Amino acid sequence: MDHKTALANALAALTGMEADALRDWMETPPDPEMGDYAFPCFRLAKTMRKAPPAIAAELQASLALPEGISEARAVGGYLNFFADKSAYAVSVLGKVLSAGESYGSSHEGAGKNVCVEFSSINIAKPFHIGHLPSTAIGSSLYRIYNTLGYNAIAINHLGDWGTQFGKMIVAYKKWGEKPVNECTVRELVKLYVRFHQEAEQHPELDDEARFWFKKIESGDPEAVGLWQQFKDLTLAEVGQVYDRLGVHFDSYAGESFYEDKMGAVIDDLRAKGLLTVDKGATMVDLSEYDMPPCIILRSDGATLYATRDLAAAIYRKKHYDFVKSLYVVAYQQNLHFKQFFKVLELMGNTWVKDCEHVNFGMVSMEEGTLSTRHGNVVYLEDVLNAAVEKTGEIIAEKSSDLEDRDAVAAAVGVGAVIWGVLYNSRIKDTTFSWSKVLNFDGETGPYAQYTHARCCSVLRKAEGYDADNMDASCLTDAASAALIKAIDAFPGAIKLAAEKNEPYIVARAAMDVCTAYNKFYFDNKIMVEDPKVRNARLALTDAARIVIKKGLYLVGLEAPERM
Repeated sequence: MDHKTALANALAALTGMEADALRDWMETPPDPEMGDYAFPCFRLAKTMRKAPPAIAAELQASLALPEGISEARAVGGYLNFFADKSAYAVSVLGKVLSAGESYGSSHEGAGKNVCVEFSSINIAKPFHIGHLPSTAIGSSLYRIYNTLGYNAIAINHLGDWGTQFGKMIVAYKKWGEKPVNECTVRELVKLYVRFHQEAEQHPELDDEARFWFKKIESGDPEAVGLWQQFKDLTLAEVGQVYDRLGVHFDSYAGESFYEDKMGAVIDDLRAKGLLTVDKGATMVDLSEYDMPPCIILRSDGATLYATRDLAAAIYRKKHYDFVKSLYVVAYQQNLHFKQFFKVLELMGNTWVKDCEHVNFGMVSMEEGTLSTRHGNVVYLEDVLNAAVEKTGEIIAEKSSDLEDRDAVAAAVGVGAVIWGVLYNSRIKDTTFSWSKVLNFDGETGPYAQYTHARCCSVLRKAEGYDADNMDASCLTDAASAALIKAIDAFPGAIKLAAEKNEPYIVARAAMDVCTAYNKFYFDNKIMVEDPKVRNARLALTDAARIVIKKGLYLVGLEAPERM
């Protein structure tokens, strides 16, 4: 049990308040001389009918200090606590070193399924920089939930249905110059763009496109064959990008998968009296909830995203029986998810409370950072290639004799791109900046990876240590104590990241350890003659290494041992 939880439990016994709430109130004093933890008594003034300083003094006199806390001191309206830093160091290091790389993992989600829908690319369309936030956030949440013992299911809800495939077939049949399996996705995109350009002058092409999509729907062998080839080609190409990002999916069930499952949903909506018809379109009226209607069928009978999302949600509940179903989709779709969830609720699906739209802001590029552009689309593959190339140049300059330089450049370059998205709250719009993400000294992915490599280098040079023969009293200086505290806070950060579906909380917690370790490294000589002191500082270095590696993994980065 960490100190904050132990203190909250002790305070709960005296105040009658919930321990979880009291833990949330706990603060860290701005000056370590004031203590390690501070409990503000102001919120208790109303219920206890006393001034905050009097409450602090009363609690100080009555509180039974939990193990590891050496003193409680009333200061104004605060009750400040001082940890027994030596005992605390032994306790934290013991937990980390015994757990190893499973430190921060738990079994709280054992036997429970969590669906995470993310990335959700479109077939025969660019896999571009705009897909990065959903891909990075979703993959990180997948790892975080699995680490907490849940069975996370990564779902790529492919955009693989609709009239655009009729357009793609028309364009390919008219202007395609080689077999589909010899094409690239970029060549297919050029054909698609040409279709729209030609259709401006020849609108009859749109009729041809609808005709070919109808042929797909009716199972025409040629139409279905071309559609499947477009799909196979896209998945093969984007699969290479996913591999570079370290992204895994358990399901690629996209819109086409739910084509034969929507009829039952529409019948259920109709049976429950939820459907109305307006100007030929079939919809669910949501005006009572201050929302536009949720359109289920267009006037021509075609289904829409909402129809497919309803079918998908119901299928996932039946198939996976999830305790959470997350949709990692940009905030532009806020209204769509409010409508879609409300319709699920009106259908009587009480489990809709377990569905959550994990929205995020947009990522944009600084002008002039890439030379290869396709209209206003920046391919994610181009971004990764450029990041790796720039990283390789930096490594060649700083570490020209590094072994496996190309592998390290790939890990650091790709990691820099991912970290740039995940280091801030997901709802914020961000501008991708090479100068920021590839800075080895700022709060960036390369800095975190470099700190991990530094820990590995120290341990490599030491050629081992004896954790059972150490003097923990040497870990009570300010820099050591700060590092131990950051390490101890890491498991709580993982749990909080899952509660809020915010990977940046893990990234920040890992960065706290990196920053604290580098301060510890510069303030304390590690390879001293005294074996007990040397062992203690090496044990702390190893604990930092374990936590940084785990943090990097949870946000989707590799942890190079040499840089």
